[in-house]
Amino acid sequence: MDELERRIAQGRGEEPADLVLRGGRIFDVVTGAMLDGDVAICGETIVGTCAAYESAEVIDVSGLILVPGFIDTHLHIESSLVTPLEFDRCVAPRGVTTAICDPHEIANVIGAEGIRYFQRASECTLMDIKVQLSSCVPSTHMETAGAALSAGDLTALRGHPSGIGLAEFMNYPGVIHRDPGALDKLRLFQGGHVDGHCPQLSGRDLNAYVAAGIRTEHEATTAEEAREKLQKGMRVLIREGSVSKDLEALQPLLDERTSAFMCLCTDDRNPLDIAEHGHLDYMIRTLIARGTPPLAAYRAATVSAAEAFGLRDRGLIAPGRRADIVALESLEDCRAQMVFCAGRRVEEAAFAARPEVAPVGRASVRAPQVTQADFRVPAEREETDVIGIRAGQILTDHLTEAIAIEDGDKPPDPARDLARIAVVERHGRNGNIATGFVRGFGMGRGAIAGTVAHDHHNIVCVGVDYGDMAAAVTRLSEIEGGFAVVRDGAVLAELALPLAGLMSLERFETVRDRLRDLRAAARDLGVGLEEPFLQLAFLSLPVIPALKITDHGLVDVTRFELIG
Repeated sequence: MDELERRIAQGRGEEPADLVLRGGRIFDVVTGAMLDGDVAICGETIVGTCAAYESAEVIDVSGLILVPGFIDTHLHIESSLVTPLEFDRCVAPRGVTTAICDPHEIANVIGAEGIRYFQRASECTLMDIKVQLSSCVPSTHMETAGAALSAGDLTALRGHPSGIGLAEFMNYPGVIHRDPGALDKLRLFQGGHVDGHCPQLSGRDLNAYVAAGIRTEHEATTAEEAREKLQKGMRVLIREGSVSKDLEALQPLLDERTSAFMCLCTDDRNPLDIAEHGHLDYMIRTLIARGTPPLAAYRAATVSAAEAFGLRDRGLIAPGRRADIVALESLEDCRAQMVFCAGRRVEEAAFAARPEVAPVGRASVRAPQVTQADFRVPAEREETDVIGIRAGQILTDHLTEAIAIEDGDKPPDPARDLARIAVVERHGRNGNIATGFVRGFGMGRGAIAGTVAHDHHNIVCVGVDYGDMAAAVTRLSEIEGGFAVVRDGAVLAELALPLAGLMSLERFETVRDRLRDLRAAARDLGVGLEEPFLQLAFLSLPVIPALKITDHGLVDVTRFELIG
């Protein structure tokens, strides 16, 4: 029999199933009912439920509740700081069986080669990694990236089995003002799936953006904003990352009525947060603890996510669906006891059997040599634009402070929590260095720096001592990118990210431990932010209001222009 005949025969019970899960109860995310009976699996597909089946391989799941595998509807695997294969090891055991990723971090460094790397990796992982094609490389004209991708470049990347559509269209001003390059990309995917990214957009501008065929939104940070976007036909993805934490604000909107049109995503979450809190499993149990009905939470994490992205082959434990299954002791606690990806049990032996994927993007940090003098801010007036951090958000405030001029420079003022921020171009394009001020780190000494700086991924550095800033930037060039914490000229902690300056070649457990060391070292400098390094990374993203900085200078995102 061919595969189709085998599925039908096994579903009828005429032939033994390839695998049977026995003794558990299925949580039906359509009706909310608990269903009894075996789950029969043929190859990668569920072929039977709510009946008795035979198989040479029977797995006892007695006392457990079976739910569909979780779908992360928007994330950048690069922000986990590990390779796609290590990300697979990190989150698949927690029940994440599908991850819809946008590889625009690596694409902004090495272009199409980075997207092809993710496509190759998706062929090797246990979980199903869907690779969207990055729409905004670079994200704006106000930064220097390592690469640029036109509509023609994206055409050459289409057709891979991992593809769904066009990734988040961050350049929302380019859409609503009909930038020719933006429209070329939208036309290329017209009638297909296009992800959104339009923070605080509303009214007629939102109408125009959605009218372009853009279907999802993960940047809503208030229930009011999310409600308007739902009412205009967008699927709202509740995000809970390492920095962007919108679950608390949006949770009241998620109920059994809206859950058909809401999904869950992490966007940017690192291995330390995953180890300490969790991934989508954390979001589900937190939502339920805050009063969300379990049916709404699990529906948003499974079938609603599948429907939003046209993945009609998954999201339910039902015949004909992909055998992505998570076994739990309780819906409320949401801690995976057993996970199956396409009928394959997630365990260390299965991870060990995966083929390797050769790394790309080595030696990508080509920053200029810097000295203390590069971080001075020549000035003639005391009135100064300051980036104001909002802890737990990637939105910032546009502050104005009077900063005294000393010897032709505006020095950092730790007593007022005013630190120097600098962006150093690291792709070897122009050697730009831009400086400004930021409030919110609480730094009293030293400097921290990283090559994870959305989305151009130049070196971004914050410090109150110019010598330490120069030492931190220099160290990142020596280790092929990553993070560094420096005090009194000495490196207190570091994490090398040699794959495009974004990802480690180590196991996720090693990266997790190094992140602990980095956080401790940052606290030693006085930094009070829970996740200072990803918070730092988003200060250079010029598509999120209100004030950001790139290697071109300070960006007033509201007006979408450089200032100063």
